[in-house]
Amino acid sequence: MIVDFHTHVFPPEVIARREEFISRDAWLEELYGNPKAKMATVDDLLASMERDGVDVSVTFPFGWRDPGLAEECNSYVIQAMRDHPGRIIGLASVQPLAGARALAELERCAQAGMPGFGELMPHGQGYRLSDTALLAPLVEAAQQLGLFALTHASEPVGHLYQGKGDVTPPELQAFIQAFPALRVVAAHWGGGFPFYELMPEVQAAAANVWYDSAASLYLYRSAIFPTVARIAGPEKILFGSDYPLISQRRMLDYARDSGLDERELALALGGNAARFLGMEAPTPDPSPVRGRGEADETSPPAPLP
Repeated sequence: MIVDFHTHVFPPEVIARREEFISRDAWLEELYGNPKAKMATVDDLLASMERDGVDVSVTFPFGWRDPGLAEECNSYVIQAMRDHPGRIIGLASVQPLAGARALAELERCAQAGMPGFGELMPHGQGYRLSDTALLAPLVEAAQQLGLFALTHASEPVGHLYQGKGDVTPPELQAFIQAFPALRVVAAHWGGGFPFYELMPEVQAAAANVWYDSAASLYLYRSAIFPTVARIAGPEKILFGSDYPLISQRRMLDYARDSGLDERELALALGGNAARFLGMEAPTPDPSPVRGRGEADETSPPAPLP
């Protein structure tokens, strides 16, 4: 089983009305203001999975500042989960600054079958991951609902790129120390956080932290895979492509050429994710895969505001 733990999707109408939506969200404009920046629907993702041999994709909407937009996009992903059970696993986009509204949305998404929330985008949504007082109610609710968190993370050094942000290892450290029982997936190798697991106290604090490989082709040499396996353990690696920024096939080839042994590679490409998510092998998906922007006449997504 191959599980891509980090993919992004948008409702077709957001893609069709890109200019309108970027005028309403500065973070969306930063990432997708360039018309060449790739955006994908659920159907695009399913077509990629079929083409590249991916069994399951974990996907999440954009980290909107507007909680209403987050809710509408969550509904789109929830419908995709219903249409493609076992193939699409969605995470809830929440805006922590929305307070009680964010808690209600988290509960709605959990009841719909979402196993976690994220990708948290503090720098895009206007808060800090280290603001544990702000995040405490959300984390408490998530733990009561049995949810995990997936957060963006970035390196404090190296080249700048669109979306890099400031969720650096100290921010991640503050978050996981404040909420040690919360299972956390730190995207993009945690911004280098696994290297600090060479320190015994950091490794102890990171007992409930996993690392996804999203976009690492743009960040690290492929030796990052065996390096993290040696430091933090191969059981902590979750393959993620960051589709559609990078194709799933390209990231799979990158991981397979990284130097992991056969057992470690099997864990990274799907075994760890299956265990993390409590998954069984997916059943064949009988639903047709539609092209970009084609409507599902039987279950249209709710209109975006």
